[in-house]
Amino acid sequence: MPDLTLNRRQVLTGAVLLSGAAIVAEPAAAFGAAVADPFLLGVASGDPLPHSVILWTRLVRDPLDARSLPAKPVEVAWQVATDEHFHHVVREGHTLARPELAHSVHVEPHGLRPGWEYFYRFRALDELSPVGRTRTAPAPWDSCPRLRFGIVNCQDFQNGYWPAYTGLAGEDLDVVLHLGDYIYEYDAHSVYPDRQHTTPQTPGLDQLRTLDDYRNRHAQYKGDPALRAAHAAFPWIVTWDDHETENNYATLIDEIDDTGAKHQTPAEFAVQRAAAYQAYYEHMPIRANLKPGSPDLRIFRRFDFGRLARFNVLDTRQYRTDQPGGFPGDFGLPQAGTANVTGTLTGADQERWLTNGLTGSHTRWNVIAQQVMMSRTLFPNPLGPVPPILANLDQWDGYAPQRGRLLNLLAQRRVANPVVLAGDIHSTWFSELKLDFDRPDLPSVAVEFTATSVSSDFPIAFDAPLKAINPKLNPHVRYFDGSKRGYLRVAVDHDSWRTDVRTVDTIAVRQAPVSTSASFVVEAGTSTLVKA
Repeated sequence: MPDLTLNRRQVLTGAVLLSGAAIVAEPAAAFGAAVADPFLLGVASGDPLPHSVILWTRLVRDPLDARSLPAKPVEVAWQVATDEHFHHVVREGHTLARPELAHSVHVEPHGLRPGWEYFYRFRALDELSPVGRTRTAPAPWDSCPRLRFGIVNCQDFQNGYWPAYTGLAGEDLDVVLHLGDYIYEYDAHSVYPDRQHTTPQTPGLDQLRTLDDYRNRHAQYKGDPALRAAHAAFPWIVTWDDHETENNYATLIDEIDDTGAKHQTPAEFAVQRAAAYQAYYEHMPIRANLKPGSPDLRIFRRFDFGRLARFNVLDTRQYRTDQPGGFPGDFGLPQAGTANVTGTLTGADQERWLTNGLTGSHTRWNVIAQQVMMSRTLFPNPLGPVPPILANLDQWDGYAPQRGRLLNLLAQRRVANPVVLAGDIHSTWFSELKLDFDRPDLPSVAVEFTATSVSSDFPIAFDAPLKAINPKLNPHVRYFDGSKRGYLRVAVDHDSWRTDVRTVDTIAVRQAPVSTSASFVVEAGTSTLVKA
């Protein structure tokens, strides 16, 4: 007979995916009850520390109208409990949801127990929110025998549905990492009538530009029930890539259009970036010091999970120099990246911060969680024989000297078990990182896991040719697949790191089963990928 017992997470997922049901006076009895006005965007938690975590929600009447609530503060009560029924409340309080922050709230309860599961909820405007589950990080001295986490990125709303998030919400995880492209800023036509992007305020503009633009787009994405379920199930650690602001931007340099001209001056783009950064903060369970109207927001930060793993979470957009080559698109000659000796993806301050975090770590595994592929990745030119080989200069290939400095640091300082995480390219790549990629016989200095997208498109015509040519052009790539969408599931202990490729067969429907396409293991001390 099948096991019909539902665990807490399955109940949570099913409840949050319900739509239209009213929240009764005591919704905690039905764990994760369906969303109700003003909690149409759900709840979330993130940035877990041993004694605290960020709790988030945003009050709305109309999710697609950034100004649907009156322009005055709203009192919000919150509770944290050790059980989903809230019989044992351990922290509670009140805060204000302010109109200047789109009535979003970021609550940080302190004094929580390290490595512990908690449940949380909010009350505002005589309504009770859905219940979320979260977990604090282990204490710094804790051996932390095992860590389980998911890796997601690139969720283009218009491109399809998100059954991957339904699958993710049903996993048994401690935390989720989102590596960027949480929203997409452009405005195009979707083949799905219920997946049309919100309309930008500026007539004729095909992308977001204003604060209300970005707020409405974030709210549209947060309205998806599968995404709400995944947020309610675990704490998240998030970082942005380019589409949260604008495709391929670098510092205050706007995207280059098809004529090679810039859209805006740096001063003009700074206004847009300030709007994008504020809306991102308003919709994420992130610990950051926002100054409304400022185009700057530091989000690179570090998380330790006991003595088992350190996560250095990077921002490779806000401080990077312009992509080399000076022409539209991502691709160009590999030599342009090799010659980019003054180029940087991180900026000097963040590079020093990363160096200190790696060399000063006492954890067993040292993770660099960031946006774009670090592995050298060569592509045959799809347009003709000249030039025969191209590189994606929007990735670390465009900033090869800085990559060389980092990989040499890992080798020379003997950083323990370095692992790089990436997204952005809408396909799965598992690679061994070399000091000299032209010498595949050399020992690896780190491994890299690049997660496929939740829904963003990868040109399927490139899948088979890349699989065929990778052994020749990219022999350090141990696994590649561009055909499926999904996420990565990771289990880490003292001796090994296991990554499972979790994929769905279609994003044309809301519900599709998740299966494991491949699994690879890294034994501690090896930086070698072994198929499980």
